[in-house]
Amino acid sequence: MKNKLQLIIQLTFLALFLFLVGTGRVQLWMGLFLLGVVLALLLSRLYCGWICPINTVMNGVSWVKKKLGLKGYKTPLTRTKPWIRYLVFALFVATFITSMVTGRQIPVLPALFAIGLILTFFFPEQLWHRYLCPYGTILSLPATTARYTMAIDQEKCTSCAICKKVCPADAVEVNDKQYTINKKECLVCLDCLANCKEGAISYC
Repeated sequence: MKNKLQLIIQLTFLALFLFLVGTGRVQLWMGLFLLGVVLALLLSRLYCGWICPINTVMNGVSWVKKKLGLKGYKTPLTRTKPWIRYLVFALFVATFITSMVTGRQIPVLPALFAIGLILTFFFPEQLWHRYLCPYGTILSLPATTARYTMAIDQEKCTSCAICKKVCPADAVEVNDKQYTINKKECLVCLDCLANCKEGAISYC
């Protein structure tokens, strides 16, 4: 369950996104995204967990699926190969360049919004966040050296694996029963923090 402040912020930015798309000013949103890329150097992928409209609607779809008891399909193993992620990113860049060269407005962001929404009806959020989202691929680069990020206190952690189960980006990794959070993949969505019964997870 999202805390109220986070939910209000997410819904506010979702409304702003829909307004900009509806008024043909989606380029202004791209300016906000670029600010998120810069901030990721310090605050990690805060854009993903708190601002991204795609993530917000995906959260909503996942909530509805859980309430209705709909499980969907497991993430296809063929989609978890690293080259898939970079192929999607390459196609994204090629589309952007084509738009710049030809002067034609290609609705890339609205299209990705729709794709992310549709995929979440059938697959876990991890498929999009970890393996397909080109914006996530961009944000993962500055997030690698972020000053503030989600972290697990190893002295408090009991290796219950709840954080790994609830992570929508498959960012929680385990090695020799020790759980850590891969900060370049972490969305800073706080789901792990909210579900950790030992209070072992913090944003620091």
